[in-house]
Amino acid sequence: MNHDTFAAYYADIAATYDSRYEAGERQDDLDELHERIADLFANHKVLELGCGTGYWTETLACSAESVLAIDSSPEMLALARERVDAASVEFQQGDAFELPDMAGCFTACFAGFFWSHVRREDQEKYLKQLRAKLGKDVLLVLIDDNFIEEDTPPIARTDLEGNTFQIFATPSGNRHEVLRNYPADSSLRKRFASHVREVRIERLDHYWMLTGRLK
Repeated sequence: MNHDTFAAYYADIAATYDSRYEAGERQDDLDELHERIADLFANHKVLELGCGTGYWTETLACSAESVLAIDSSPEMLALARERVDAASVEFQQGDAFELPDMAGCFTACFAGFFWSHVRREDQEKYLKQLRAKLGKDVLLVLIDDNFIEEDTPPIARTDLEGNTFQIFATPSGNRHEVLRNYPADSSLRKRFASHVREVRIERLDHYWMLTGRLK
């Protein structure tokens, strides 16, 4: 899945993206995550990667000193700007895979449902880039989906690097093959150990959260 097909997918689902948060069985997990995120980012200067519709930006804005929320999708950013009107928040179109030098600008970085889209063979390079662009000691928090047998769309294929792909049909009638990885705790710890200290992984029923500080 290249950047063009990735952009096409998110443009296609922008208007219905937030339906992922509406399932009743997910509300307890979401409530806990909102509370944890508000606590973790209190008084921080936050860079949010892949902000989407601003669903998590709204929570960050409740406690952070400032938030720069970036996304490559104009359709997603338009919805985010409608959702969040706060002086402490700036939205900007940008590619989370090609960050400019931001060392000293932020004390924290947040990415919701972004890590699952990073190819396994690119993860090491991406973490090195994140450290180089943001600097050391920056708080890093990631959240993403657990794979749930009876709830998660089936894996359509697995490539030679171990990346997994799913097929999603959109309300417009299009079908998209989407890269979505579901790493185990052991895999996350191994991948982040060289780049992040104080790594902590928490598993809720539907989501996982990783916290730590860039080395």
